[in-house]
Amino acid sequence: MSGFGPPLAGKRILLGISGGIAAYKSAMLARLLKKAGAEVRVVMTEGAQAFITPLTLQALTGEAVRTSLLDPEAEAGMGHIELARWAELVLIAPATADLMARLAHGHADDLLTTLCLATTAECVLAPAMNQAMWAHPATRDNTRRLEGHGWRLLGPDSGDQACGDIGAGRMLEPEAIVEQLLMAPNAASDRAPEAAPPAATHEPVTGDAAGLTLTLTAGPTREALDPVRYLSNHSSGKMGYALAAAAAARGARVRLISGPVALGTPAGVERVDVTSADEMLAAVREAVADSDVFIGCAAVADYRAARPAEHKIKKTDETDTLTLELVKNPDIIATIAAETPRPFVVGFAAETRDLEAYARDKLARKNLDMIVANDVSRPGLGFGADDNAALVLWRDGLGGEGRRELPAQSKSALAEAVIDQVIARFRERASTNASVSRQDCR
Repeated sequence: MSGFGPPLAGKRILLGISGGIAAYKSAMLARLLKKAGAEVRVVMTEGAQAFITPLTLQALTGEAVRTSLLDPEAEAGMGHIELARWAELVLIAPATADLMARLAHGHADDLLTTLCLATTAECVLAPAMNQAMWAHPATRDNTRRLEGHGWRLLGPDSGDQACGDIGAGRMLEPEAIVEQLLMAPNAASDRAPEAAPPAATHEPVTGDAAGLTLTLTAGPTREALDPVRYLSNHSSGKMGYALAAAAAARGARVRLISGPVALGTPAGVERVDVTSADEMLAAVREAVADSDVFIGCAAVADYRAARPAEHKIKKTDETDTLTLELVKNPDIIATIAAETPRPFVVGFAAETRDLEAYARDKLARKNLDMIVANDVSRPGLGFGADDNAALVLWRDGLGGEGRRELPAQSKSALAEAVIDQVIARFRERASTNASVSRQDCR
């Protein structure tokens, strides 16, 4: 992980810990927040203390850990109000389904929920629960309600769970949570604790992408070899998530079809978690039915096992080699580009040589409207890095082509530049099609 910079230095962070197995990760989270220069105080629910002791968190933060709303000594000075006023950021990790439900409905039946109602600080939570609980309609409703109240959600991640299930619901790793806090637009702000949290709004969304519906894919896919092993790649999903955030901020309705990544859902984005290429294609086909633009940013595995093993493949002493039969995965972006009707289709090309030649070939061969190509062999750019550069190529609908180079910059800045090009080219294509239609009607 990259070294932590100054955005969290001196920030007063109240770390809330609720009662889930992921509470053990909160010790590392507290340590990383302290390492980043933050002041950290901890509040634990009764359930959290069944998984990790207050003494552990006290040793890591150097501050007494609060566990009870009815602590006579602390409440002699209205301790929960003092904590609520002290915090610049309230971070709850893990946030269980029960805690999220209580927060969503304004309960104040323990110290943590009470101070959340009393604080005007920025509020963030990292969900952690069984995959079925995360997918339940009640949890989805509570999530929307919390976001409407100004809460920001980080995660959850997808993968193996302590109960043995596999799916979305894992708490993000502590390193990913801190990275997300560092990337937040207001991470370095000096907002006073009296400032009000973001309020839910029902005003019309404005921006140059208002009225557009955009579907995009991000991250890797995982193709099972057996119940514990898979084929995948190094995609972090950062570029796709940055594109989703940029489009949503400019007024688009954004649907994000995501492979397994350790990233929080951008504000205002509808996220669907998938694992394999087949799952991603099915989700994309459903989403693009009423989409104006489709951006295929995911690093989809080209091949999958022809017959995934039912049980874990065992190493044997008889041979030093293992032969796997692989079959091609569906080409998601080519499939969408071949359908009629179809949205404006934008592809990505990650290459290690002959960047423009391969990108032009892919643009034509897959019948794309636009392609964003980047050289992942360049040090410090591409997979896993925070920066990237790109070459954008497009077809104008009348047989002509365009070209624009976007220099190395942060992935968030590059995402803005790419969305600039997507919106401009989409509007240009729509205008061209309308003009051709008018001529045909003469």
